[in-house]
Amino acid sequence: MAGRIPQSFIDDMLARIDIVDVVGQRIALKRAGKEYQARCPFHDERSPSFTVSPTKQFYHCFGCGAHGTALGFLMQYDGLEFVDAVEQLAGQLGMTVPELSSARDRGTEDLYALLAETADYYQQQLGLSEATRGYLQRRGISPEITEQFGLGYAPAGWDNLLKRFGGNRQKLLAAAGLLSQGDRGQYDKFRDRLMFPIHDRRGRVIAYGGRVMGDEQPKYLNSPETQVFHKGETLYGLFQARQRKGGLQRLIVVEGYMDVLALAQHGFSESVATLGTATTRSHAELLFRQAGDVIFCFDGDRAGRDAAWRALESVLPRLTDGRQAHFLFLPDGEDPDSLLGKQGKEGFEAQLQAAVPLSEYFFQSLSKDARLDTVDGRARLVERCKPLIEQIPDSPFRDLMEAELARRSGAQRPANSAASAPPGVDRRPPRQTRMGQLGVLRTPVRALISLLLSNPKMAAGVAQPPPFVGLSLPGIDLLLRLIERLRSSPAPAGAVIESWEDPREAHAMRRLAEVELAGAEADWQVAFDGYIQILVERLDQERAANMPMQLDQLSADDRRRYLEQLSAKAEADRRGRFKLD
Repeated sequence: MAGRIPQSFIDDMLARIDIVDVVGQRIALKRAGKEYQARCPFHDERSPSFTVSPTKQFYHCFGCGAHGTALGFLMQYDGLEFVDAVEQLAGQLGMTVPELSSARDRGTEDLYALLAETADYYQQQLGLSEATRGYLQRRGISPEITEQFGLGYAPAGWDNLLKRFGGNRQKLLAAAGLLSQGDRGQYDKFRDRLMFPIHDRRGRVIAYGGRVMGDEQPKYLNSPETQVFHKGETLYGLFQARQRKGGLQRLIVVEGYMDVLALAQHGFSESVATLGTATTRSHAELLFRQAGDVIFCFDGDRAGRDAAWRALESVLPRLTDGRQAHFLFLPDGEDPDSLLGKQGKEGFEAQLQAAVPLSEYFFQSLSKDARLDTVDGRARLVERCKPLIEQIPDSPFRDLMEAELARRSGAQRPANSAASAPPGVDRRPPRQTRMGQLGVLRTPVRALISLLLSNPKMAAGVAQPPPFVGLSLPGIDLLLRLIERLRSSPAPAGAVIESWEDPREAHAMRRLAEVELAGAEADWQVAFDGYIQILVERLDQERAANMPMQLDQLSADDRRRYLEQLSAKAEADRRGRFKLD
């Protein structure tokens, strides 16, 4: 995530910054117990469900699911790229970002400057090309939309850019993806094409798409990947969509540049497109950072349905509370432009409102050729669905998907769905856990993770290696990695969760971090030590269970230890679960 910026620097910066100050500079916060509350800035609501924790240094909205650190808030609220958000926070603290200046010295700023100049050049050429302006007029694209999206024209000819920007910047032109290599040298990549500049979230041109206006092939041509352009992490039209007044409540994902323009022309300014590639998980995260509802609008042919399924697979791991995805398949031979021409804005809006929910599309697709009137067919459905449902983060939506699979297949669903739970996490955490009801901490592993996230410094007091290594309980591996992470860098919970590699584990930890622990920190330490002891005792019990059951096969010392362990197990069973009060 951090790229060239060391994670240790990110952790140190987030440990020094106060998220309350960062958020409070942008929205009005009100003290509520140990936390701060506000109406969520990322969706409309009447009652405040947006909370900021000064202890754990993260924010969370219980309405739309938005969450993160001070760094994530800056990226989402101010629309900053990661590096820019780091630089801004570091500047507030008087910290120098390591390697940031050297990264920019590698030509990044020169690339941005050159791409901005070429965008101006293409726009000037559009003004000189009556044929291209006529094409846009016939397609129903107004001068206002043309200007809003910065459309341009790459004139015919092999060396227009080379003549205009070549010389000592020829290598930079190639680095920007604007030149191709032939037997006789380099030449302009885009020739006689309508040009679509692709912007990053700050509005900087980072690449281009070019479309022919006749029957030549290929119809579309895209910039290659460059130092500033990664198509799997970029959405065409997102910068323009973010300028929408009133914010974004939803995003419409379509297949091409012209689809975005046609929708924007008819008032659907919340439209974006992937860039000649399938929807990636990075795309999915980018989409849901902007809006809680995403509608994928694809052709109804085989290619469109394949694209829709890849989109579904990409969004499943991102479906935290409040996020929704729908799918709209266009009639054969139609695209958004033609459908808008026939049905108008109201008709197309009706189509969007009738889009198929992800859950329905999911089960429809996976139920095909599975005869649900037979045991074999229902078993096939379970085999297809279960691995995908397990990718959904722990949430009511996942619970409902599991329940729907059980209903359709007739397979009995475990009472607490523990088999499909994220490591070490019970699948029934009540929503009111953030109000201090600690019933959510039903296992020692869960309790230890929650305590560590509340007070990361406790990790330093755990013996090395931890005395429960080898215990085979769900979540032990996650707990051990968390202890090791906090031992080397006791960062706030928000920073740890934000940088955690496994998204399902990160979501599980976020739910545990929301638990408001009662008592003072001294009480937490006592509870922490008690839970560690429980795990040590359970390890002894496991080892005892694996010992030979014939006592006469044991030595006197082994027999004594075995009986002591049996006694310890009986005592543990008698006193029941250790509770955190």
